[in-house]
Amino acid sequence: MRLNFKTFILGLAMATAALGTAAAETWKLAVTDVQGLETLQTEWGPFRDALEAATGEEFEFLPVNSRTAAAEALRNKTVDFVVSGLAEYVVINKLTDATPLIGLGRPDYHCAIVVRADSGINAPADLKGQKVAFGDIGSTSSMLCPMQLLADYGVDPVNDIEPIFTSRNIAHESLKRGDVAAIGTNANSWIHKARNKDNSVPYGFFKIIARSGDLPNDMIMVGAHVPADVAAKVQEGILAHKQEVIDAILTNEENEKYRGMDLVAVDDADYDIVRAMYRNAGYPQFDKFLGD
Repeated sequence: MRLNFKTFILGLAMATAALGTAAAETWKLAVTDVQGLETLQTEWGPFRDALEAATGEEFEFLPVNSRTAAAEALRNKTVDFVVSGLAEYVVINKLTDATPLIGLGRPDYHCAIVVRADSGINAPADLKGQKVAFGDIGSTSSMLCPMQLLADYGVDPVNDIEPIFTSRNIAHESLKRGDVAAIGTNANSWIHKARNKDNSVPYGFFKIIARSGDLPNDMIMVGAHVPADVAAKVQEGILAHKQEVIDAILTNEENEKYRGMDLVAVDDADYDIVRAMYRNAGYPQFDKFLGD
Protein backbone atom coordinates (compact mmCIF):
# COMPACT_ATOMS: atom_id res chain seq x y z
CA MET A 1 0.00 0.00 0.00
CA ARG A 2 2.85 2.38 0.83
CA LEU A 3 4.42 1.66 -2.57
CA ASN A 4 1.18 2.44 -4.32
CA PHE A 5 0.89 5.72 -2.43
CA LYS A 6 4.43 6.69 -3.41
CA THR A 7 3.66 5.74 -6.98
CA PHE A 8 0.56 7.91 -6.86
CA ILE A 9 2.50 10.89 -5.51
CA LEU A 10 5.21 10.44 -8.15
CA GLY A 11 2.64 10.23 -10.90
CA LEU A 12 0.85 13.31 -9.58
CA ALA A 13 4.11 15.26 -9.54
CA MET A 14 4.91 14.20 -13.09
CA ALA A 15 1.43 15.13 -14.27
CA THR A 16 1.68 18.53 -12.59
CA ALA A 17 5.06 19.15 -14.22
CA ALA A 18 3.65 18.16 -17.59
CA LEU A 19 0.75 20.54 -17.17
CA GLY A 20 3.14 23.32 -16.24
CA THR A 21 5.22 22.62 -19.33
CA ALA A 22 2.15 22.57 -21.53
CA ALA A 23 0.98 25.87 -20.09
CA ALA A 24 4.32 27.58 -20.67
CA GLU A 25 3.91 30.38 -23.21
CA THR A 26 6.11 30.86 -26.23
CA TRP A 27 6.06 34.58 -27.02
CA LYS A 28 6.10 35.74 -30.63
CA LEU A 29 8.77 38.29 -31.58
CA ALA A 30 8.92 40.50 -34.69
CA VAL A 31 11.37 43.06 -36.09
CA THR A 32 9.69 45.68 -38.27
CA ASP A 33 12.50 46.28 -40.76
CA VAL A 34 13.49 42.64 -41.32
CA GLN A 35 11.54 40.44 -43.71
CA GLY A 36 11.60 36.66 -43.91
CA LEU A 37 12.16 34.01 -41.25
CA GLU A 38 15.57 33.02 -42.57
CA THR A 39 16.84 36.60 -42.36
CA LEU A 40 15.39 36.97 -38.88
CA GLN A 41 17.12 33.79 -37.74
CA THR A 42 20.44 34.85 -39.24
CA GLU A 43 20.49 38.50 -38.17
CA TRP A 44 18.51 38.41 -34.93
CA GLY A 45 18.89 34.82 -33.75
CA PRO A 46 21.66 35.71 -31.25
CA PHE A 47 19.44 38.45 -29.82
CA ARG A 48 16.53 36.02 -29.42
CA ASP A 49 18.81 33.55 -27.66
CA ALA A 50 20.15 36.25 -25.32
CA LEU A 51 16.60 37.40 -24.65
CA GLU A 52 15.58 33.90 -23.60
CA ALA A 53 18.63 33.51 -21.37
CA ALA A 54 18.05 36.90 -19.74
CA THR A 55 14.33 36.49 -19.08
CA GLY A 56 13.73 32.75 -18.70
CA GLU A 57 10.95 33.06 -21.29
CA GLU A 58 10.70 31.39 -24.69
CA PHE A 59 10.50 33.45 -27.88
CA GLU A 60 9.71 32.50 -31.46
CA PHE A 61 10.15 34.75 -34.48
CA LEU A 62 7.12 35.91 -36.44
CA PRO A 63 8.18 37.47 -39.77
CA VAL A 64 6.25 40.58 -40.84
CA ASN A 65 6.57 42.06 -44.30
CA SER A 66 5.71 45.64 -43.36
CA ARG A 67 5.07 48.01 -40.48
CA THR A 68 1.35 47.67 -41.21
CA ALA A 69 1.63 43.88 -40.89
CA ALA A 70 3.33 44.31 -37.50
CA ALA A 71 0.49 46.54 -36.32
CA GLU A 72 -2.11 44.05 -37.55
CA ALA A 73 -0.31 41.19 -35.82
CA LEU A 74 -0.29 43.12 -32.53
CA ARG A 75 -3.95 43.97 -32.92
CA ASN A 76 -4.79 40.33 -33.67
CA LYS A 77 -2.57 39.13 -30.78
CA THR A 78 -0.48 36.96 -33.10
CA VAL A 79 2.72 38.77 -32.11
CA ASP A 80 3.65 39.85 -28.59
CA PHE A 81 6.92 41.79 -28.72
CA VAL A 82 8.17 43.97 -31.59
CA VAL A 83 11.53 45.66 -32.20
CA SER A 84 10.75 48.94 -33.92
CA GLY A 85 11.78 52.52 -34.60
CA LEU A 86 10.27 55.54 -32.91
CA ALA A 87 8.23 56.89 -35.83
CA GLU A 88 6.72 53.43 -36.34
CA TYR A 89 5.98 53.16 -32.63
CA VAL A 90 3.85 56.31 -32.55
CA VAL A 91 1.57 54.90 -35.25
CA ILE A 92 1.52 51.36 -33.85
CA ASN A 93 0.64 52.70 -30.40
CA LYS A 94 -2.23 54.69 -31.91
CA LEU A 95 -3.54 51.62 -33.73
CA THR A 96 -2.98 48.93 -31.09
CA ASP A 97 -2.18 50.46 -27.66
CA ALA A 98 1.16 48.62 -27.64
CA THR A 99 3.66 50.30 -25.30
CA PRO A 100 7.45 50.68 -25.25
CA LEU A 101 9.34 48.42 -22.88
CA ILE A 102 13.08 48.77 -23.51
CA GLY A 103 14.82 51.61 -25.33
CA LEU A 104 17.67 50.79 -27.71
CA GLY A 105 19.84 53.87 -27.35
CA ARG A 106 21.61 55.10 -30.49
CA PRO A 107 24.73 57.22 -29.86
CA ASP A 108 24.71 60.66 -31.51
CA TYR A 109 21.20 60.13 -32.82
CA HIS A 110 20.04 63.60 -33.79
CA CYS A 111 19.27 65.61 -36.89
CA ALA A 112 20.66 68.77 -38.45
CA ILE A 113 20.03 71.40 -41.11
CA VAL A 114 23.01 71.63 -43.49
CA VAL A 115 23.78 74.36 -46.06
CA ARG A 116 26.71 75.29 -48.26
CA ALA A 117 29.19 77.51 -46.44
CA ASP A 118 29.17 80.01 -49.30
CA SER A 119 25.39 80.25 -49.50
CA GLY A 120 24.94 83.28 -47.27
CA ILE A 121 22.42 81.26 -45.25
CA ASN A 122 23.24 81.49 -41.57
CA ALA A 123 19.99 80.66 -39.78
CA PRO A 124 16.87 78.57 -40.46
CA ALA A 125 14.84 81.75 -41.05
CA ASP A 126 16.98 82.41 -44.15
CA LEU A 127 15.48 79.28 -45.73
CA LYS A 128 11.98 80.74 -46.12
CA GLY A 129 10.91 80.44 -49.75
CA GLN A 130 13.81 78.08 -50.52
CA LYS A 131 14.01 74.42 -51.55
CA VAL A 132 15.01 72.10 -48.69
CA ALA A 133 15.71 68.40 -49.26
CA PHE A 134 14.73 65.82 -46.65
CA GLY A 135 15.11 62.05 -46.50
CA ASP A 136 12.46 59.47 -47.24
CA ILE A 137 8.93 60.35 -46.19
CA GLY A 138 8.35 58.96 -42.71
CA SER A 139 12.01 58.82 -41.68
CA THR A 140 12.38 60.04 -38.10
CA SER A 141 15.88 61.47 -38.33
CA SER A 142 15.86 62.64 -41.96
CA MET A 143 12.34 64.00 -42.32
CA LEU A 144 10.29 64.36 -39.14
CA CYS A 145 13.14 65.60 -36.94
CA PRO A 146 14.56 68.24 -39.33
CA MET A 147 11.04 69.51 -40.05
CA GLN A 148 10.49 69.86 -36.32
CA LEU A 149 13.86 71.60 -36.05
CA LEU A 150 12.78 74.20 -38.61
CA ALA A 151 9.51 74.69 -36.71
CA ASP A 152 11.49 75.21 -33.49
CA TYR A 153 13.19 78.14 -35.23
CA GLY A 154 9.93 79.64 -36.47
CA VAL A 155 9.94 78.21 -39.99
CA ASP A 156 6.77 76.37 -41.05
CA PRO A 157 8.15 73.22 -42.75
CA VAL A 158 4.98 72.80 -44.79
CA ASN A 159 4.23 76.36 -45.96
CA ASP A 160 7.40 78.46 -45.56
CA ILE A 161 9.72 76.29 -47.66
CA GLU A 162 9.53 73.99 -50.67
CA PRO A 163 10.19 70.51 -49.23
CA ILE A 164 11.71 67.81 -51.41
CA PHE A 165 11.94 64.17 -50.31
CA THR A 166 14.74 61.99 -51.60
CA SER A 167 17.62 59.74 -50.54
CA ARG A 168 20.53 61.01 -48.43
CA ASN A 169 23.04 60.70 -51.28
CA ILE A 170 20.85 62.51 -53.81
CA ALA A 171 20.14 65.26 -51.27
CA HIS A 172 23.87 65.64 -50.60
CA GLU A 173 24.70 65.95 -54.29
CA SER A 174 21.81 68.39 -54.83
CA LEU A 175 23.11 70.62 -52.05
CA LYS A 176 26.63 70.44 -53.44
CA ARG A 177 25.38 71.60 -56.86
CA GLY A 178 23.21 74.31 -55.34
CA ASP A 179 19.96 72.73 -56.56
CA VAL A 180 18.59 72.99 -53.02
CA ALA A 181 19.37 75.57 -50.35
CA ALA A 182 19.66 73.06 -47.50
CA ILE A 183 19.20 69.47 -46.47
CA GLY A 184 17.56 68.12 -43.34
CA THR A 185 19.30 64.93 -42.35
CA ASN A 186 20.43 62.46 -39.71
CA ALA A 187 23.53 64.37 -38.62
CA ASN A 188 25.74 61.43 -37.69
CA SER A 189 24.81 59.44 -40.76
CA TRP A 190 25.43 62.39 -43.10
CA ILE A 191 28.80 63.20 -41.55
CA HIS A 192 30.14 59.65 -41.79
CA LYS A 193 28.44 58.40 -44.96
CA ALA A 194 28.33 61.51 -47.14
CA ARG A 195 30.50 64.43 -46.06
CA ASN A 196 33.54 62.47 -44.86
CA LYS A 197 33.50 60.28 -47.95
CA ASP A 198 33.15 63.14 -50.43
CA ASN A 199 36.64 64.08 -51.60
CA SER A 200 35.39 66.34 -54.37
CA VAL A 201 34.95 69.34 -52.06
CA PRO A 202 36.98 70.63 -49.11
CA TYR A 203 35.94 69.83 -45.55
CA GLY A 204 34.61 73.34 -44.95
CA PHE A 205 32.36 73.33 -48.02
CA PHE A 206 29.27 72.69 -45.87
CA LYS A 207 28.10 74.04 -42.54
CA ILE A 208 25.43 73.03 -40.06
CA ILE A 209 23.13 75.90 -39.08
CA ALA A 210 20.90 74.01 -36.62
CA ARG A 211 21.04 70.79 -34.61
CA SER A 212 18.35 68.98 -32.69
CA GLY A 213 18.68 67.43 -29.27
CA ASP A 214 19.11 63.67 -29.03
CA LEU A 215 16.16 61.75 -30.39
CA PRO A 216 14.24 59.17 -28.34
CA ASN A 217 15.30 55.54 -28.55
CA ASP A 218 14.30 52.78 -30.88
CA MET A 219 12.58 50.20 -28.74
CA ILE A 220 11.26 46.78 -27.92
CA MET A 221 7.51 47.26 -27.55
CA VAL A 222 5.00 44.93 -25.96
CA GLY A 223 1.45 44.22 -27.06
CA ALA A 224 -1.42 45.43 -24.91
CA HIS A 225 -2.63 41.82 -24.57
CA VAL A 226 0.57 40.57 -22.89
CA PRO A 227 0.09 40.21 -19.10
CA ALA A 228 1.71 43.03 -17.12
CA ASP A 229 3.73 40.63 -14.98
CA VAL A 230 5.25 39.04 -18.08
CA ALA A 231 6.13 42.44 -19.54
CA ALA A 232 7.75 43.44 -16.24
CA LYS A 233 9.70 40.18 -16.08
CA VAL A 234 11.04 40.67 -19.61
CA GLN A 235 11.99 44.27 -18.90
CA GLU A 236 13.74 43.41 -15.64
CA GLY A 237 15.56 40.46 -17.20
CA ILE A 238 16.90 42.53 -20.09
CA LEU A 239 18.09 45.32 -17.79
CA ALA A 240 19.76 42.81 -15.45
CA HIS A 241 21.65 41.22 -18.36
CA LYS A 242 21.94 44.22 -20.65
CA GLN A 243 25.54 43.65 -21.76
CA GLU A 244 24.80 40.13 -22.96
CA VAL A 245 21.76 41.41 -24.87
CA ILE A 246 23.74 44.33 -26.34
CA ASP A 247 26.52 42.01 -27.48
CA ALA A 248 23.95 39.79 -29.17
CA ILE A 249 22.35 42.75 -30.99
CA LEU A 250 25.75 43.88 -32.26
CA THR A 251 26.54 40.50 -33.84
CA ASN A 252 24.26 41.68 -36.64
CA GLU A 253 26.31 43.86 -39.02
CA GLU A 254 23.16 45.81 -39.89
CA ASN A 255 23.06 47.06 -36.29
CA GLU A 256 26.32 49.04 -36.34
CA LYS A 257 24.20 52.13 -35.69
CA TYR A 258 23.74 50.78 -32.15
CA ARG A 259 27.45 50.42 -31.35
CA GLY A 260 28.06 52.17 -28.03
CA MET A 261 24.38 51.74 -27.16
CA ASP A 262 22.69 51.33 -23.81
CA LEU A 263 19.45 49.57 -22.94
CA VAL A 264 17.09 51.59 -20.77
CA ALA A 265 13.53 51.43 -19.49
CA VAL A 266 11.21 53.70 -21.49
CA ASP A 267 7.55 54.63 -21.44
CA ASP A 268 5.02 56.17 -23.81
CA ALA A 269 5.58 59.78 -22.68
CA ASP A 270 9.16 59.60 -23.99
CA TYR A 271 7.71 59.63 -27.52
CA ASP A 272 5.50 62.72 -27.23
CA ILE A 273 8.25 64.66 -29.01
CA VAL A 274 7.79 62.36 -32.02
CA ARG A 275 4.07 63.05 -31.99
CA ALA A 276 4.90 66.78 -32.12
CA MET A 277 7.08 66.07 -35.16
CA TYR A 278 4.16 64.42 -36.94
CA ARG A 279 1.98 67.45 -36.24
CA ASN A 280 4.54 69.95 -37.50
CA ALA A 281 5.08 67.89 -40.64
CA GLY A 282 1.35 68.13 -41.39
CA TYR A 283 0.24 64.72 -40.09
CA PRO A 284 -1.59 65.49 -36.84
CA GLN A 285 -3.43 62.16 -36.55
CA PHE A 286 -0.31 59.91 -36.65
CA ASP A 287 -2.61 56.98 -37.42
CA LYS A 288 -0.92 55.79 -40.61
CA PHE A 289 2.60 55.02 -41.71
CA LEU A 290 4.04 57.79 -43.83
CA GLY A 291 5.49 56.72 -47.14
CA ASP A 292 3.42 53.54 -47.46
